[in-house]
Amino acid sequence: MPSLITPVMPPGSLNASAQPTLTIDDLLVRPWLGSDAAAVARVFQEPMIQYWHLRKADSEDEAREWIEQWRLGWESESACHWAVVNADDDRLLGRVSLQSIIMVGGQAEISYWTAPESRGKGVCSRAVARVSSWALNEAGFNRIELSHSTTNIASCRIAEKTGFALEGTRRRALLHADGWHDMHLHARIGEA
Repeated sequence: MPSLITPVMPPGSLNASAQPTLTIDDLLVRPWLGSDAAAVARVFQEPMIQYWHLRKADSEDEAREWIEQWRLGWESESACHWAVVNADDDRLLGRVSLQSIIMVGGQAEISYWTAPESRGKGVCSRAVARVSSWALNEAGFNRIELSHSTTNIASCRIAEKTGFALEGTRRRALLHADGWHDMHLHARIGEA
């Protein structure tokens, strides 16, 4: 069946080239490496990471499997996952990703986490701002959504700091280990 619209991002818009490494002052936002598995497994032992996420890593091998899935997202143009690392020593500070990519509409959802020892230093907000800028101004995305539990005040601050306008609340939208959470929906859109 022929389409009535031209895709905002035709197939190959992402995977025709290597996934980029983005720089931000003292940070690198780079593709994941298998050698990041130990750091990912360690971060996912932290109670707050487990609280806001829907799973935990029980081993380095499991974290390595996640990393392989994250890397395959670029190839399939279904997701873009990056490690946020210290530019000097490549120490893992966090993660940022574009998920649920819809190429036809040029849409994705941004998600992120920060290693416990890196919180409160602007790591996450700088990485979210840089990836959003890349997505909207360089990669050709039209709309990036950011969704977080209404009780996650830190995520709401990141959304506000990085220019994601609050569009509304999705009621009982996500089931966490402690029950249903209402979710704020924020978004940034590209220039028309």
